[in-house]
Order: sequence, then structure tokens, then C-alpha cells
Amino acid sequence: MTKQRIVEILRSGKPDAQVTIQGWVRTKRELKEFAFVEVNDGSCLANLQVVLNPDIPNYQESLQQMNTGASIEVTGILVESPAKGQRIELKAEKAIAYGDADPETYPLQKKRHSFEFLRTIAHLRGRTNTYGAVFRVRNACANAVHQFFQERGFLWVHTPIITASDCEGAGEMFTVTNLDLKKVPLTEKQDIDFSQDFFGKPAFLTVSGQLEAEIMATAFSNVYTFGPTFRAENSNTSRHLAEFWMIEPEMAFCDLVGDMDLAEEFLKHIFKSVLESCPEDMEFFNKRIDKTVFETADTIINNSFERITYTEAVSLLEKTDKKFEYPVEWGLDLQSEHERYLCEELFKKPVIVTDYPAKIKAFYMRLSDDGKTVRAMDVLVPKVGEIIGGSQREERLDILEKRIDEQEMNKEELWWYLDLRRYGTVPHAGFGLGFERVVQFMTGMGNIRDVIPFPRAPLTVDF
Repeated sequence: MTKQRIVEILRSGKPDAQVTIQGWVRTKRELKEFAFVEVNDGSCLANLQVVLNPDIPNYQESLQQMNTGASIEVTGILVESPAKGQRIELKAEKAIAYGDADPETYPLQKKRHSFEFLRTIAHLRGRTNTYGAVFRVRNACANAVHQFFQERGFLWVHTPIITASDCEGAGEMFTVTNLDLKKVPLTEKQDIDFSQDFFGKPAFLTVSGQLEAEIMATAFSNVYTFGPTFRAENSNTSRHLAEFWMIEPEMAFCDLVGDMDLAEEFLKHIFKSVLESCPEDMEFFNKRIDKTVFETADTIINNSFERITYTEAVSLLEKTDKKFEYPVEWGLDLQSEHERYLCEELFKKPVIVTDYPAKIKAFYMRLSDDGKTVRAMDVLVPKVGEIIGGSQREERLDILEKRIDEQEMNKEELWWYLDLRRYGTVPHAGFGLGFERVVQFMTGMGNIRDVIPFPRAPLTVDF
């Protein structure tokens, strides 16, 4: 007997077809003549109702084990359902309980649970409606990412997780070491002697695969990364994780305009794709989590993104009567409240801000002709603010070396990066998008720890 996923049965199952399903019990209702068991296998939001009659083998024994959370297999015949809200149900001919779940101790009984509580049982929370929907949307979103780039001829590159370079220059990196922390070797100057460590020098978990993506772009033209990155930022907010996934395309022979065009196309594509592949889950989020989920998707898909310079943005913010918590001044970075005002109240759609002051941006961003700004861009969206950050990269060796010196970085450690400007240098550009940020934005979930299966944050490393 062919086993079928419940999503396939609910979409296209026909009465009188014999099927076998496997899944977990959500609820059980016992009546005098028969029992109803709701089964979910994770393939969709909806459950399949199973009807059990006393004439099936081992009826009482099987029914006794079919508590909420138990894993079961049922073989039977599909029949039209007389119940409201469901087209079809399964009349059981044979039922097997693989694993029981004690109703006295199983924590996911039929009642509402807070997201805070569910984070403490991350090994079970995927069985709830909300997290089932979250992780199906996350999967669809990841598929859309690959589809977008693969259809455009981009090469997926796997950049290293362990690295010696700090791409962002922020210093918020996790150290990777094989030294005995109870007896750390020291140099004559009483510094840690990393020459005795596994790599012979300080090593860290990566904060970005961008610099390595630039290497690959100078050989393959268009590439993208999609992998885990890490920040040792001691931040306990609803928007920060210590371990998260990043998407970073890099394009040779590309300028800032091409970079902005790709970023806009990319966001539109993944929203469209998820709406098409997960309509029931997105309806669930719009109904139960955030009533503006579809409105948000419509704003992304059906609007041309506004494009303004940082200087224009500062001027607009200075003219408004709105009172901000943080000051608005040329030379200071825009805060989330400023970004959200621009896209939520002023333009009422996504906004791309370009040409930021060089002093507040990374060394690798291309210096503009004015000598004061760099060819950077941030994509701002309602409810979030910045969701994508990117730039045209500095391809001129002399200016790049000067920028590295100005930020007091070690040129010797970036010898290979400078070599890219010595041998066949080329204008190129790219951007970065935090994957969890876009899943959170798409679903309306309030906390970023609820859109990754096993969140990593300060004092949080369970599972």
C-alpha cells in the first residue's frame, strides 16, 4: 500500500481510494459507536480526520494508545465527510500506534501555549500549528532563494564558516580554538600564543561570506552564498540571533544600479513564490498572527521601490514635524525609527537609500567621486526598516588600501583580497539579506527566535 502525505490526500484524494497515512495525533474524540482521531504529518496546516469503528483489529488497544502526541499509522478507505469544513475523511481498516504520549506529561495538550514557553520545548514545538506553518514557509522561502538565483545563472558557492578575517570590522566574532583553556600558552609578552593553536593564528566563526564571494565572482561572474553566519553580539532583542543564515549575491561587471535592481526583483520573487506555494499557511498568519501579512506582501510585490540618496533622506527627515528618539544629522547612521518613517509614513512603500557617508560604512564600499560618500544602498521596508544592505565594491587598489589604512585594519591579513584588485580587477557589487529577518517579516512573527528551529542567542544554546 502506497503511503500518502496528508497534504496530497486533502488536495486530490478521491472517495473509495485506499490509502495509508502516518503521523501524529492532534486530538481524539470517543463516542459510543466509534471514535474520531485528528492526524497531522507536518505536510500541511490541516489535519486529516480518521474514523475508527470497533470492528477494526485491536480497536480498544489501539484507541487507548492514540493520545495527543502519539505516532500512528492508519490504512483505510477515503470517504466523503459529512462534517462541515472538510471534504474528505479516512475510514480506518487497520491502525497501528508506534509511540504513545502520556497525557499526564506530554506538554502539547489541546490548549494555547505562549511562544516563550514553546521556545523551552523546541524539540516539540514544530508539532504546533504556528511553528508548523513557520517552518513550511521557511522551507518555501529557501527554495525560492535558490530558484531565483539558479534561474539567472548564479553559482551557489559554499564560503567558509571558520575564517581569519572580520568582514565587517566590528569585532563581534566568536573565537574558534583548540587550545586547552585551563592552560593557555602565552608568548613572552604574555599574549595568547596562537601559533600553538590548530590553525596557527586566531580563527573565528564567520560574520559574512562576502569577501570570499567576491573571490568567486571574479572567476564565475555571478555567485551567491546561502549559509550560516555568526555574531557575538550580546543583544537580547526580538530581532537578533547569534547564529543566523545569510544570503549574499555578488556580481562582477555590476554597479550600484544593477545591485538595487537585483535586490528589488529578489524580494518580489520570494514573496510571490511563498504566497503561491504556502497559501494556507500565509492565510493562517494573516488571521492569527498579524492581520497585515497579505497587505505587507502586496506592498512588496506591487510597488516600485522608491530610490533616494542618504542626503535626500536626511533632508526629508529634518523637515518633518515628527519627533524622533534619535537625532537626525548628516554623518550619523539612520536608526530604525527613521527608516520606518520613510517607508511607512512618507512614501508608504519600500525605499532604497543610497550613497551613505564613507565614515559610517565598511572599508570595501566604493568611494564616490565626492570623496565623502560611498556607493552603498539599504533596502528599507515597513515594520522592519533595513532588510537588505549592499554596495558597489571598491575595485581600485590604491583607494582600497587607503580605506583600509583609515579604518586601522591590517593590510597584510587582506593580501588575497587586495590581489583581486591587482589581477583583473573589475567593477562589482552585491548585497546581504538575513534569511530569518525576511521570514519574520513575511510571516508577521514578533520574535526572530520563532522563525529558526533552534535559536542561538545570549545564554541560549539548548537543543
